[in-house]
Amino acid sequence: MVIRVGLVGYGMASAVFHAPLIASTPGLVLSAVVSSQPDKVRGDFPAVTVVSTLEELLVLPEITLVVIATPNELHYAQARQALAAGKHVVVEKPFVLHAAQGEELMKLAQKRQVMLSVFHNCRWNNDFLTIRQLLQEGLLGELSTYEAHYDRYRPLVRDRWRERAEPGAGVLYDLGAHLIDQALCLFGFPQAVWADVQGQRPNAQADDYFHLILSYARSRVILHVGSLVRASGPRFQLHGSKGSFLKSGFDSQAEALQAGKHPGDPGWGEDPVEQYGTITMDIGKLTIAGTIKTLPGCYEAFYQGIVEAIAASQSVPVTAQEAIDTIRVIEAALQSQREQRTIIF
Repeated sequence: MVIRVGLVGYGMASAVFHAPLIASTPGLVLSAVVSSQPDKVRGDFPAVTVVSTLEELLVLPEITLVVIATPNELHYAQARQALAAGKHVVVEKPFVLHAAQGEELMKLAQKRQVMLSVFHNCRWNNDFLTIRQLLQEGLLGELSTYEAHYDRYRPLVRDRWRERAEPGAGVLYDLGAHLIDQALCLFGFPQAVWADVQGQRPNAQADDYFHLILSYARSRVILHVGSLVRASGPRFQLHGSKGSFLKSGFDSQAEALQAGKHPGDPGWGEDPVEQYGTITMDIGKLTIAGTIKTLPGCYEAFYQGIVEAIAASQSVPVTAQEAIDTIRVIEAALQSQREQRTIIF
């Protein structure tokens, strides 16, 4: 079975992530792209049909799957239009701006009997896969603290939609969606959320910093993003009753895709040895410290899962409900900032 894909938008998310991953996935064919930059699209994919509107894409009978990779504010309306046309749909994260919109889209997909999923690719980061296995094996015992950072040094505000005063802009909807989704995968939905969300840089129009605390029965999850961090610490810190795990560095897949590499290339998704995480444990009277080899990342698993969901009626790799839960936490964080209080679910 060949699934022909229509891609909506050809900005960074499409050009770097979606288009290359779709093109490298057996069973998928990138057939059409909605873009105002046809020369850019054809420079990468000469055989692809380029149209100027979503309406033109949706009337192409060969298109089975529509991938929405446009600015966040457009996700809801465009996904609704594609679902109503009877197409399977993948939406770039964040799913939508409001959880109620996601609920509506999920019901529409069920009514139309089509697949709906959201591209939370960081579930397949090499560091996160390693942490997930580490927790499944119980090496740290009962976890007390999980801390995840996405710190960068970007002192200048750029003129792009992600940094303008627009709905869905800012790092909470962007990087926050990744960190929150990862936390919910590991620990489930929290009992409460406290948040500090700010624009710290001069002339910032959207949030470029946040610090979230998600409350669970006996543990706390801390999620942090900063844009003025010149020298960052560990990306992940996990502390439990049996030991601690620290992990620095970033997953290499995004950089590899930007360099024109593809899944299956030598070294794909692997970490250099110097970025392996460190574990410290007490065994009797001995304190043991060492490194844990990072599992390879595999962004390609998402679209492989999409093929299986459409062709073989398997579960989608990311459900609409999971993506809605991430939006619920984002909305609670914004409410926490506005009202200066902890939001209890």
